[in-house]
Amino acid sequence: MSVDETRWMEVALEEARAGAARGEVPVGAVVVCGEELFARGHNRTRELADPTAHAEILALRAAAARVGDWRLDGCTMYVTLEPCAMCAGALVLARIDRLVFAARDPKAGMCGSLGNIPQDDRLNHRISVDEGLLADEAGDLLREFFRERR
Repeated sequence: MSVDETRWMEVALEEARAGAARGEVPVGAVVVCGEELFARGHNRTRELADPTAHAEILALRAAAARVGDWRLDGCTMYVTLEPCAMCAGALVLARIDRLVFAARDPKAGMCGSLGNIPQDDRLNHRISVDEGLLADEAGDLLREFFRERR
């Protein structure tokens, strides 16, 4: 992974920390098109009382609004935790080119752990997936968040 990619994942980690400070599960996501940050988001499910207000969904909505189109061709999403089925499906529908996630989610991850929606040959779009960038930092943030709540 390049220095730029590490920088984008660090921005996603900033978003995750912002969510944690608001009592949300610390997951952050950014959408990058070319060299430019198009959107960022963190989980807001509790704040908005919305089960779909995951970091990835909020970042996709903001990026699509900025582009003025639902297709996000040529864009990459960086996210601190492996996306769930809902978010992985949304990434496919948005035609994201590439997904980079930090930590695996063995309980709900659908980008390699429990399944692999972004690379399912039965779908009309496939996404390049890379994992592990700043995984320790993302995992530590999640573990600390849940340790404080137990």
